[in-house]
Amino acid sequence: MTGTMRDASLHFIRRYHSSTAITGIGHKLYTYRFRTRNLLPSESWQGRGNQGHNYNGNLRCSARPFSGRPADDGSTNSRTGAASLSDGCVDGMDFAEPKRWSRGGGLFDVSAHIDPTAIIESGAVVQAHAKLGPNAHVGSGSVVGPSVSIGSSTRIGYNVSLQNCSIGDFCIIHNGVCIGQDGFGHFVDEQGIVVKKPQLLYAKIGNHVELGANACIDRGSWRDTEVGDHPKIDNLVQIGHNVVIGRCCMLCGQVGVAGSVTMGDYVVLGGKSGVTDHVSIVSKVRLAAKSCVTRNIVEPGDYAGFPAVPIREWRKSIIALRKIEREPKLWSHDDS
Repeated sequence: MTGTMRDASLHFIRRYHSSTAITGIGHKLYTYRFRTRNLLPSESWQGRGNQGHNYNGNLRCSARPFSGRPADDGSTNSRTGAASLSDGCVDGMDFAEPKRWSRGGGLFDVSAHIDPTAIIESGAVVQAHAKLGPNAHVGSGSVVGPSVSIGSSTRIGYNVSLQNCSIGDFCIIHNGVCIGQDGFGHFVDEQGIVVKKPQLLYAKIGNHVELGANACIDRGSWRDTEVGDHPKIDNLVQIGHNVVIGRCCMLCGQVGVAGSVTMGDYVVLGGKSGVTDHVSIVSKVRLAAKSCVTRNIVEPGDYAGFPAVPIREWRKSIIALRKIEREPKLWSHDDS
């Protein structure tokens, strides 16, 4: 290879990761070192393509150690074996001995508490002080954030983001789920600028919970967001900060629950329905599809409409509207 190719600037560094990236040129494998300008031949790579996250500097990589290649000035980073960085670059690497989890090949921090029976698939990351219970399974591309707790026999799908949260036992978390990110809390200051409110608490998921693909549950701001035991939450459901959901609830696809809502047990929300913020719903309420709860519901039963009312009232209003449409017109604009 020519010196121009070796010194080629790297513009493809992924946003949250990675420590290394593999490329094939000719008949050899070459490895780009994180944020360097040098292309390093991977003499001991053995063709593995796992990539690592660089969050807190202690993450262990699934690749074998790299042999350092001197930079143009002859200096070498003895800690990582990487060449010295060019001016303007920051060395964010702090690997001791790269390791990988034996069951699946994923990356993990040495401070994490991982049960020997847990599986971390290749491409997954378990960060500092996280806990994985017996038979827990983390799918490829998923990130288990610092101090996140996952119970026994819980299965995490692909590309799941878990942070500031705990998940109970026997849960099923489908692909693309995000739990524990900041809630949507803002205020307008004296200068008319929209300012973010602090979101500092957690999201707590109970046992036997199933979360559909791309569902999102925000962390709390003034109380923890909580989901009880045995609920079933469909795809593309948004649950805002400070929401408390009881046992055995069912939230169908594209439901939106605004912040600080309290729901009892056995509540069913139909598809595309919504609940406005700071509303309470008692147990055993069923909400029809595309309905919206705008005030507290204090009696069990079926509700529908916007705003949601008891379903018998909603049906009567629909019948009345249809009667009005069928009545003959007594006058028209043409007659005036």
